[in-house]
Amino acid sequence: MIDSHIKDKLKAIVGAENFDDSKAGRLVYSYDATPNFQSMPDAVISPRDKYEVAEVVKICNSSNLPIVARGSGTNLCAGTCPTDGGIVLLFRHMNKILEIDEENLTVTVQPGVITLNMINEVEARGLFYPPDPSSMKISTIGGNINENSGGLRGLKYGVTRDYVIGLEAVLANGDIIRTGGKLAKDVAGYDFTRLLVGSEGTLGIITEAILKLIPLPETKKTMLALYQDLEEAAKSVSKIISQKIIPATLEFLDQPTLKVVEDFAQIGLPTDVQAVLLIEQDGPLEVVERDMQKMAEICQEHGAVSVKVAKSEGEAESLRTARRAALSALARLKPTTILEDATVPRSEIAKMVKAINEISDKYRLSICTFGHAGDGNLHPTCPANARDHDEMERVEKAFEEIFIKAIELGGTITGEHGVGVMKAPYLELKLGKEGIAAMKAVKAALDPNNILNPGKVFAKDSRKRVVVTK
Repeated sequence: MIDSHIKDKLKAIVGAENFDDSKAGRLVYSYDATPNFQSMPDAVISPRDKYEVAEVVKICNSSNLPIVARGSGTNLCAGTCPTDGGIVLLFRHMNKILEIDEENLTVTVQPGVITLNMINEVEARGLFYPPDPSSMKISTIGGNINENSGGLRGLKYGVTRDYVIGLEAVLANGDIIRTGGKLAKDVAGYDFTRLLVGSEGTLGIITEAILKLIPLPETKKTMLALYQDLEEAAKSVSKIISQKIIPATLEFLDQPTLKVVEDFAQIGLPTDVQAVLLIEQDGPLEVVERDMQKMAEICQEHGAVSVKVAKSEGEAESLRTARRAALSALARLKPTTILEDATVPRSEIAKMVKAINEISDKYRLSICTFGHAGDGNLHPTCPANARDHDEMERVEKAFEEIFIKAIELGGTITGEHGVGVMKAPYLELKLGKEGIAAMKAVKAALDPNNILNPGKVFAKDSRKRVVVTK
């Protein structure tokens, strides 16, 4: 627990009403969306501005008190679970859209802004912020930046990193720095903006962000292609890209996922096929129509039994919503839902899908696969029961093989979920010992006392899903 003298100092900074060390208050922030991870923080603090953040960090640094910056806790790598105790920092007061600059095509926000709220605000002005994580109805911009979140539109438009052009952040010693700005070009010094994006709160605490906007596409069309051969669906993805067509969305769902999603959403999704591709294109009308026609032909050439274009935006939105609901739907099957992500080059999608199915059979598991097939990012998901130790052992072995296979195919262990605790033991597979050493050197330089989200990214031990209490 926190020393009473330190507690009084923290209350003096943020106000007693913004300091909570009650058991109930701490329990709420002892876990995130990752199954089977829990650890109690010592207190939960809600600063009102960057200066309060800086003063809190200074006290934590001088006291060697861990501090975990947290958004809505939707991440799936235990990245915001306070595994070393300490302070959980909330941004419920720092949740404002500070400016929408239509001349420079930027939006400036505080970290606690809900992603979808910001998207709606900029689209009302005919502007577009493309990153669209499935959790965008509740996830925050600060959390998106920490995890470098992706989304359904990542194939064409990129991920969060591609739209963060300036940051304000508090370092581990309490210094406030600004990086980047409303600039199309800036090569002055190290690119700290890109370093902080995706660093999972281990290098600094984001207090403000300048995000790039683009014009809102003038038109959009959505198509659903149905397959009885799962590998042919995956091959269609590679073929579409090789024909130099970059759709806005190119999503993949296998039959087990389809059945569960349809049972959950009840919008008339077909459940008698082996796989579907959800394809969208946006832009000028003539380009959209040309690309949709060509993609439909490619799907049919690869055995699609049906290719249908949504008749209305309402129908298209239902399809997108159903896809975003995949995790919620799968979570209804068993007490524990293990959702992972592995990314391979787009040309290797078919091989990766086949490997996941073989690994599933090998370990006698039900693994449902869906994801952003267009950018090679798949989400193999295993409904399980944490109380069944034998099953959980098989789950661990299966996902280890999936990550190894992804690396063998030139891929990575995570495309958008982050490393956190869950992927830390596998990070060396991707980066090698030398890469890990270089990352640790950066961490030690910026956070020598290791107070910023300690226990994340760098592995302590083997990957096990355990409940930690304090």
